[in-house]
Amino acid sequence: MRVAHALACALLTLPLHAQTFTQRGYLETTAVAYPDTAPNDSSHAIGEALFRYEAFYQLIPGLRFAGALDARTDTHGETERTAELSWWDRGRQRPAFAVRRLSATYTRGKLTFEAGKQFIRWGKADILNPTDRFAPRDFVNVVDNDFLGITAARLSYGTQANTIELVFSPRLTPSRIPLLNQRWGALPAGIPIAELTPDFPGGTQSGARWNHIGAAAEYSLSFYNGYDHLPLFRAVPEPASLGLQRFYPQMRMYGGDAAVPFSVLTVKAEAAYFTSATPLADQYVLWVLQLERQTGEWSFTGGYAGQAITAHGTSPSFSPVRGFTRAVVARAGYTIDVNRSVSFETVIRQNGRGVYLKPEYTQAFGQHWRITAGFALIRGSASDFLGQYRRNSHGILGLRYSF
Repeated sequence: MRVAHALACALLTLPLHAQTFTQRGYLETTAVAYPDTAPNDSSHAIGEALFRYEAFYQLIPGLRFAGALDARTDTHGETERTAELSWWDRGRQRPAFAVRRLSATYTRGKLTFEAGKQFIRWGKADILNPTDRFAPRDFVNVVDNDFLGITAARLSYGTQANTIELVFSPRLTPSRIPLLNQRWGALPAGIPIAELTPDFPGGTQSGARWNHIGAAAEYSLSFYNGYDHLPLFRAVPEPASLGLQRFYPQMRMYGGDAAVPFSVLTVKAEAAYFTSATPLADQYVLWVLQLERQTGEWSFTGGYAGQAITAHGTSPSFSPVRGFTRAVVARAGYTIDVNRSVSFETVIRQNGRGVYLKPEYTQAFGQHWRITAGFALIRGSASDFLGQYRRNSHGILGLRYSF
């Protein structure tokens, strides 16, 4: 919190006459309905509310501050009931109040430096990003997830053709996993589980990425050294239950991506090789081949996400990134008019044992209101990553007021 306090003080003490200040935000309420119950969750409906506020402050040309705060609640205990302000996002539940972003950015010529809590995205593919190592997510609902900011320093030096990016993070921000006592936990029935205090690593994370924009294609090479933001589990026998403890293995990633535009479509490819000094962790390759096309009001994206394991570990893991591989992934969107749009996305495992389909309709009313309605259909075998959530098909109705 020291970084947050320092940046907040800087924002409050800057001279008003020099500032350029902008702000935005929204209040969103969402109803989620589950037709089926799950072995560990008999609920059929959840109500959620999220207030997000973002502000941007430029003192002088080249020096900019950005901040964002979240306040949320729900009816199902997915959110904490405490008034504490979260910075590191390491709690089991979603925090009731959280600093989503708070950073300072300095730009001088070809050099850009940003420090604080921020979002760092790598990769060019849209359906899956194997190289996106500084981007933990909130997976409390596995298929409807959002990115989490990390505390880091990022230095970029770029020309029109080449950009080099260096990232250093002092502490791991883990992805938030499903609550084990709720339906997205998907634990085996009949086995009492006790969740133990997680074992977070104490080391740092670092990475580098070089991106080149050429006449015929854009491509990049990337490297990451740190920890996996998705956990492994170790079993600890307890007197009346089985204890599960999360831990985060060491990880090193070597990756690359490319985008090649053609007259009728764009081809994108992304791949990464993951090694680990933690004997219990897998070593593997993730890759994506994607095609995309924009025609009129239609947009199409589709491709295949693959995985090859080069060395097997022995610990069970939770990884939606890997769980959505060995599958055909596709998205389509159609803009009906300036206020209305429809979209469709799907993931179909190559062996047919897991299927995810989600149609969605969005309509805006005036400048401030927007309603979203959709349905997520999940089917498959209990042994498949997607199929294990076959009782979690759900309808979604959301209302947002933006300002």
